[in-house]
Amino acid sequence: MPVSPHRHEDLIAHLTRTSVLSPGEAARVVAEVLAYFSETTEEYVRRRHGELQARGLTNEKIFARLGAELAARRVAAPELSTRQLRRMVYG
Repeated sequence: MPVSPHRHEDLIAHLTRTSVLSPGEAARVVAEVLAYFSETTEEYVRRRHGELQARGLTNEKIFARLGAELAARRVAAPELSTRQLRRMVYG
């Protein structure tokens, strides 16, 4: 039995059938989505804190927003206090 060249070959085939993506583009989209959702909670908090800080938001607004975002993620993280979020960012 031949081994599939890509773990998510069925998803890539679905995307190429239902969109204008080429197989290579679909494979890159799948890889990006998987990488996004494989971030740990700490990685996500640090990345988003930096993005929101670059937009000029204050920590008070950032930590409130991060708490709401974490609760809405596909695999929701446990509820974290502002202090826990701050520790993830600043150690």
